[in-house]
Amino acid sequence: MRKSNFLMLITAICTLLLLTGCFQGEQSLPDMDPPPNAEAVDGQESELSDEGNTEETDETGEAIQTVERQLFLLDSNGLVAPQVLELPVPESKEVASQVLEYLVKDGPVTSLLPNGFQAVLPAGTEVLGLSIEDGTITVDLSAEFAEYAATDEMRILEAMTFTLTQFDNVERVKLRVNGEDLKAMPVDGTPIANGYTRANGINIVESDTVDLINSKAVTMYFPTEHDDNQYFVPVTQYVEVEDGNVHEAIVQALIDGPSYDTNLMHVFNGETMLLDDPKLTSGVLEIVFSQGVLKDMENGVIADDVMETLVRTLTEQEAIEAVNIKVENVEQIANESGEVYSEPVTRETFVPSKKL
Repeated sequence: MRKSNFLMLITAICTLLLLTGCFQGEQSLPDMDPPPNAEAVDGQESELSDEGNTEETDETGEAIQTVERQLFLLDSNGLVAPQVLELPVPESKEVASQVLEYLVKDGPVTSLLPNGFQAVLPAGTEVLGLSIEDGTITVDLSAEFAEYAATDEMRILEAMTFTLTQFDNVERVKLRVNGEDLKAMPVDGTPIANGYTRANGINIVESDTVDLINSKAVTMYFPTEHDDNQYFVPVTQYVEVEDGNVHEAIVQALIDGPSYDTNLMHVFNGETMLLDDPKLTSGVLEIVFSQGVLKDMENGVIADDVMETLVRTLTEQEAIEAVNIKVENVEQIANESGEVYSEPVTRETFVPSKKL
């Protein structure tokens, strides 16, 4: 009996020593990295994800190529204004169809809209087809196009026209609904049998004080702001033309500033003077100002919004392709970043311009 108890005690001690050795060996195993191609499990995110990747991707994870397009949208003040947005490059060449689709309310533009902006075409509007011939683009739209308020009719016409005529080979826009040519807009009856062009105007400013006989309707661009976002708004108003010098009248109207009843910004200094008649040579308009036009006289700096106001406005004129600004007794002028304007400034400096 004693011998049996002694053997049981020896066996228990040996077993305890063996278990202790196993636990110590297990604790001493080195840490191991996971395999480089290991997948995340149980819904947990892998720590190996590429956080520096900023390329846009679709649902399948493939990269999306984008291109800048200018869309004319409705701002918080009810004015039609351009915004440059990054749109996906269409698989086909249907660029015109795409920009129109991005003017539709509740459409693909929704997630891209800047704060305070909205699309203008009625929700559900579809582009059924389009064709272009001799500078005229004809757009066929679905019946939903007619589902808008009468007060929005001009905004819709202006937004569509200015969006499509940004392309170099489009000058006029004609509309159809379900294949039928429109001679007038479907709600408020605005005549459009001959199509619509930029000459019809945008955000038209009415004035009772202008001599219409000696005036010309001109589309001018002035900046405004919404939630720290500055953008340019086109307005069409009459400017009085003396001695037939339209370009001088336009520049002077810009110096005078926008109408008092708008929220648009006056960007020119009060000391700004036009010293000579603007001269147009081979598509380049040369303008000579006094030094009062400068933001920084010592360094010859002209404010960026002054330059953009001039260039956007003047290149709306058919014969003007670029603007060359000169300042009295200043050898060269520069922008606010210190970059010298060594060449005449074109519209493409501020907005994308492409052919369809």
